[in-house]
Amino acid sequence: QVQLVESGGGLVQAGGSLSLSCAASGRTFSTYNMGWFRQAPGKEREFVAVITWSSGYRYADFVKGRFTISRDNAKNTVTLQMNSLKPEDTAVYYCAAHRGLLGATTRSEYDYWGQGTQVTVSS
Repeated sequence: QVQLVESGGGLVQAGGSLSLSCAASGRTFSTYNMGWFRQAPGKEREFVAVITWSSGYRYADFVKGRFTISRDNAKNTVTLQMNSLKPEDTAVYYCAAHRGLLGATTRSEYDYWGQGTQVTVSS
């Protein structure tokens, strides 16, 4: 069982930055692939980024060059650094975990989810 708690959301102006953090419980954090998803009002939850147990990573096309995912296995945390934020990045951001050789980009492959943190980008 893995419990995930996100933090770091908030209100920021367009062009600004935010750093989201996800703290995980348990002693097996290093064996999980950790993903970030987001859900805007009225829209489906969509993949943002994933970092694998071996620190490989994948990003959605719409965040490439702006967002960076990283992990600290000693602290059981995964971070999403978001730069050059746009109003269309406004959403609830969720941290998720799953096991596998490759980092998944579909929500159905993830076993554990956090409660989410709100990110609002004003124009």
